[in-house]
Amino acid sequence: MKVLVAGATGSTGTRLMEKLVSRGHAPIALVRESSDASKLPPQAEQRIGDLADLQDDVCQGCDAVIFAAGSGGDTGADMTDKIDRDGAMRLIDLAAKAHVSRFVMLSSVGAGHPDPESDMGHYLQAKHDADEHLKASGLSFAILRPVALTDDDGTGDMLFGDDVDVKAKAARGDVATVLANAIDSDDWADKTLLMQSV
Repeated sequence: MKVLVAGATGSTGTRLMEKLVSRGHAPIALVRESSDASKLPPQAEQRIGDLADLQDDVCQGCDAVIFAAGSGGDTGADMTDKIDRDGAMRLIDLAAKAHVSRFVMLSSVGAGHPDPESDMGHYLQAKHDADEHLKASGLSFAILRPVALTDDDGTGDMLFGDDVDVKAKAARGDVATVLANAIDSDDWADKTLLMQSV
């Protein structure tokens, strides 16, 4: 499958790109002109685009789209809205126009019912809004909501859904594995699931 990945140069995204290549897919990294693409696999195609200002044809020719991007923990509320909410929603709309077979969203624990009083309240509301937009898009979707992320590769041993301890950790390597699985697995069709590493 041709898979467009937003956030391909990030800590989770680079692992995801490698996993897609190893499974025989053709990943396309959505990168800004200023992005450091040195860690992307050499087989990966690159497509120039900015989530804050996406071109109409960014999803053209793609079978699936994975949103694994984030504005980052150091940015303000305006950038969170611009990338995590508005950028994601625009990419969903463009994916729907391109008739992709599935859109996979990397969301977050807490995005189901954001607590406006929490430190992460604004970010979680942005993720919630993007998730709800995806559910209403008519696309086949998968929404992954991992608990707190670590930079570990993980073991492949994971828990999902109601079994998840929201205070646990999720290895980025395990998250990348799930995102790669979710593009074509029937088990993930139109599912929204919490996830942790074991």
